[in-house]
Amino acid sequence: MEQLPLLLVIGLIAGILSGMFGIGGGAIIVPALILFMGFDQTLANGTSLVALLMPVGLFACIAYYRQGKLRIKPAAATAVGLASGAWFGAALALDLDPTTLRLLYGLFLAFMAWRYMAPRKWWAEVRGIADEVVQEDTENPESTRALVICFVIGAVAGIASGMFGIGGGAVIVPALMLFLGFDQKLATGTSLGALLLPVGLPGVLQYAQAGKVDFAVAVPLAVLLLLTAFFGARLALNLPTKIVKRAYGVFLLIIGLRFILGG
Repeated sequence: MEQLPLLLVIGLIAGILSGMFGIGGGAIIVPALILFMGFDQTLANGTSLVALLMPVGLFACIAYYRQGKLRIKPAAATAVGLASGAWFGAALALDLDPTTLRLLYGLFLAFMAWRYMAPRKWWAEVRGIADEVVQEDTENPESTRALVICFVIGAVAGIASGMFGIGGGAVIVPALMLFLGFDQKLATGTSLGALLLPVGLPGVLQYAQAGKVDFAVAVPLAVLLLLTAFFGARLALNLPTKIVKRAYGVFLLIIGLRFILGG
């Protein structure tokens, strides 16, 4: 297949960033399929969700679990929420005007970039104004309240997953940090754990019924994600959390602006 070299590059980058940032890889796959392979938004969404049905983060999850950075019960509650929301997100995407969907996708990525980059804090550091380090209280991640919050986070992420063809980690990771006090690496590992199950299946069925899936592209991407996510996980576990967060934020901002500007 003449597209194979390009798919290798997309899968390699998506897999490494998936392991680093706790995403399924769709935030890389979808824009890459649109920008470099001429897919329309919904075809890219459906194809990405098919690729993410496999347990692509399996080896990365093992790495996080061994470091105590993956909690099973919160991951399971988040996974149930993801599956619940994906169908609705896909239905919304298929009904929206393509230009509107691209703009919403760009705005979504830009918002996530802002959350990760924390530009005001970054600017304060550049000016030499150091924030006082405060140890945040982390709620028991297996309490009933925490599991309910995980389910709600998963449901919101599932809607975004179905709408934009992403795994949902771009929503899950910052939400776990914001609402439950998870550190970056615990949130990343828990997100990858939630994405191990085929939580995007309801969304995939919607896109497949509309003829918006390219299986010949999805399968090699899934294999590459599975094989490369582990390396991203190892890299993230050995890097300072601040660097990991900001690098991902810059990446999301670049891609988001590309969609907003419609180039």
